[in-house]
Amino acid sequence: QVQLVESGGGLVQAGNSLRLSCTTSGRTFSSFVVAWFRQAPGKEREFVARIFWTGGITYYTDSVKGRFTISRDNAKNTVYLQMNSLKPEDTAVYYCAARYGRGNYLRSDDYNYWGQGTQVTVSS
Repeated sequence: QVQLVESGGGLVQAGNSLRLSCTTSGRTFSSFVVAWFRQAPGKEREFVARIFWTGGITYYTDSVKGRFTISRDNAKNTVYLQMNSLKPEDTAVYYCAARYGRGNYLRSDDYNYWGQGTQVTVSS
């Protein structure tokens, strides 16, 4: 069983930065894909970024390219989402998700394991 715990959300002004963390317990992320999704009020959950734990290959949705960076720390079994130049439209609950495999999984239905979510609010 994989348990995911997110942290690092908060309230920031537009243009500032936050770093989210996703840590697993129960097993390692080896051979997994780990992703970040977000869900704003009244909207569907959307894909933000993903990383292959083995090899570190990343992929981003267009709206965050150049501003967000997903990375991993093998020793800490943790995935990070560094968010720079934040905009009010980035306001959402951010979720960490994981699944076994190496496909370019972009839908929430593709993922088996989810964290509880962490709120990110960007004020203008």
